[in-house]
Amino acid sequence: MSLPASLTVDLGALARNFHTLQGLIGVPVNPVVKADGYGLGAAAVAKRLMAEGARTFFVARAAEGVLLREAIGPEPVIYVLDGCHGQSAAMIKAANLRPVLNQPSQIEAWTAAGGGACGLQLDTGMNRLGFRVEDAPEPFEGLELVMTHLACADEPSNPLNRAQRDAYAAAVTRYPGVTRSFANSGGCFLGPDFAFDVARPGICLFGGGPEGRPDSRIVPVATLNAQIMQVRDVPAGETVGYSQGYRAEAPIRVATCGTGYADGVMRSNSPRGQVWVAGELRPIIGRVSMDVLAVDVTGLDVAAGDTVEIFGANRLVDDAATAAGTISYEMLTSITPRVPRLYVG
Repeated sequence: MSLPASLTVDLGALARNFHTLQGLIGVPVNPVVKADGYGLGAAAVAKRLMAEGARTFFVARAAEGVLLREAIGPEPVIYVLDGCHGQSAAMIKAANLRPVLNQPSQIEAWTAAGGGACGLQLDTGMNRLGFRVEDAPEPFEGLELVMTHLACADEPSNPLNRAQRDAYAAAVTRYPGVTRSFANSGGCFLGPDFAFDVARPGICLFGGGPEGRPDSRIVPVATLNAQIMQVRDVPAGETVGYSQGYRAEAPIRVATCGTGYADGVMRSNSPRGQVWVAGELRPIIGRVSMDVLAVDVTGLDVAAGDTVEIFGANRLVDDAATAAGTISYEMLTSITPRVPRLYVG
């Protein structure tokens, strides 16, 4: 059966990235599989990463953790980065998840739910979630992990990286015996003194580079393809798409492809977006519609039923994201459930 659009996930490439990151940082990798595995399917990617040796995972929401627990069974450790809020503590407890506690009320909620194994987040300079270092709580029963999060790991020369590292190293000494988690994807590339006990990468597992651009050490994992639905000749002077978004200055051939913003292909792909088709990069022209987009295929031997690559091995996700004015994280997590996920490798 042909599909207007499909997202192919190369689990073998995922495994290679897992081992690359583990080799770079020199400590165990605990994958972050939040947002449904960065849009690629948390259950499928977690199962493959378990086969490669992963035993601890991170999600953002309690509901994500419940679904992942159902998919991968009772043994792996699953941390919930948001911690617990009110009644979510009981849900986390029932699913054998571990909250990462970010504020005093969460410690209270977790204790009221019966407590047990959990994590703690320290804020060392991002000012997002977690206890400020000067407000860090005393050690308490059940604390298994203390983490922080790098704000600028995609900028290796940024002095905040070292400042956060040093603040964390000093603060975590008050929690002897806990697992220390510091490096995210970019942190895996910053050097051995950023390693601590376990790394916590996300985007680089799924094919995005550590600095928001392609890195030869990270291989593509996801390929978004779309089928050409129709090819037409457009005379000079005529326009393509809504609001006459593109005007042909000369006669061109246009391929209408079966994907659009209802599939997660953002409208911002126009006017700088490109796709890979018939061995070339060709521009997206006019405005991306809900279900289709148009590509200039002048001079190419293409027909209805052929495939264009929105991103993948030939149009790397970081490059595609840059052209759309965004980042690879958003490019991947925007792909909607309407697009089938096909697993290979």
